[in-house]
Amino acid sequence: MPKLSPDLKEAILRMPAAEKDKLLLRLVAKDGKLCQKLEYELLEEGTSLDERRADIRATIDRLAVGHHYSPGWLMMDMRSVNGTITAHVKTTKDKMGEIALTLYLLNRVYDEQLPHLAKYSSRSDTLAAYVAKRTQFVLQKLEKLHPDYYIEFEEDVNKLLAHVHTTAPAKYAQELQLPRQWQY
Repeated sequence: MPKLSPDLKEAILRMPAAEKDKLLLRLVAKDGKLCQKLEYELLEEGTSLDERRADIRATIDRLAVGHHYSPGWLMMDMRSVNGTITAHVKTTKDKMGEIALTLYLLNRVYDEQLPHLAKYSSRSDTLAAYVAKRTQFVLQKLEKLHPDYYIEFEEDVNKLLAHVHTTAPAKYAQELQLPRQWQY
């Protein structure tokens, strides 16, 4: 992104308010992510956070019960949902939701798609690595939270760690030195 010269900044600040408003609206309209963020902050005033989380949970539920022909297809769908979670966080700055939704995604996939993750094979290798790395991501994000929040995640994290250490991602869990049980 080009930087504005001091002269250009000064000229923009001297523009009439109506012209600045038109220019601002044109620029904002070109950035979809900025539009979503402003809509959330200005129109919804942050009140739709639970609804947004519920929508993502519904998407995760559809993914979890869907039929996936291979571990690769399952991983592609998981990555797509993870992109939705990331966009949600960028829009809302919902750090707790990021952890909760990622945990929900991983645990729901284990609950419904265990055949794809039960045993390590060349077909499940990429998915196994992905699940182990996402588990590591969750643990790293948890470390950044205040310890008072840990109790909310303890059961889900330990359920996930038990799965990761006893199924296809076990090799990657060892390499990443993921704990077998999470304690705060």
